[in-house]
Amino acid sequence: MKLASTSAALAAGLILSVAPQAQAQTAAGQTTPGGIVASGIAIANQPAIVQNSNAFKTAIGQIPGAYKAQIDQANTRKAQITAQLKPLYEKLDADSKAPNANRTALQQQYAQIQEIEQAGEREIQGLVEPINVAQQFVLEQIQDKLDQAMGQAMAKRKVTVVIDAQSVLKADQVYNLNQDVLTELNAIIPSAAIVPPAGWLPRAQREAQAKQAAAAAAQGGAAPAAPAAAAAKPGKKPVEGR
Repeated sequence: MKLASTSAALAAGLILSVAPQAQAQTAAGQTTPGGIVASGIAIANQPAIVQNSNAFKTAIGQIPGAYKAQIDQANTRKAQITAQLKPLYEKLDADSKAPNANRTALQQQYAQIQEIEQAGEREIQGLVEPINVAQQFVLEQIQDKLDQAMGQAMAKRKVTVVIDAQSVLKADQVYNLNQDVLTELNAIIPSAAIVPPAGWLPRAQREAQAKQAAAAAAQGGAAPAAPAAAAAKPGKKPVEGR
């Protein structure tokens, strides 16, 4: 069974590297090893900037301690499910190697194992959901300040256009705005809370709920118009007041 260790998953893959600090912007027409530099243009990698911010790295480091109970519970439950599955796997392996093995029985055993595995995955995901929500809460706090940091960095570097670095095949480091934005972001939000308010939901879920509510309201508002339209007799125009 492939149930990932919860505590290990928290640390794996979270921190992306920020490109080396950009050189000072040169005047238009001045040459560098990369060629002629166009003024007013820069590139930036927003996810890398956020995940390399002091607030993000500190908060992500605090989450395992703050949510230790949930992590321990998830890891304990993972070990229990693994122990439950071990003899089932061993029996399936032994039965499959027996002469004239009953394929129907083997399929039933395999289906039982799959059912236990899938139920275990869902249970563990539920146990670690508060940790996932905490990570999203940290990210949103920092992302909400990213536009301000970007604007301040652009003003200081006299940049008017910023292109997503992930869409650029190759560029001279003179165009890299990552470190400038990161410096501004660290000053604007030096730390982030790791415990969201009660009932808080990630932005994607909030937007989905708002969209559903708007759709429901639109349907509710359109309903009363039907009886009124049905009350009008076909072929006759309403009498205008004299």
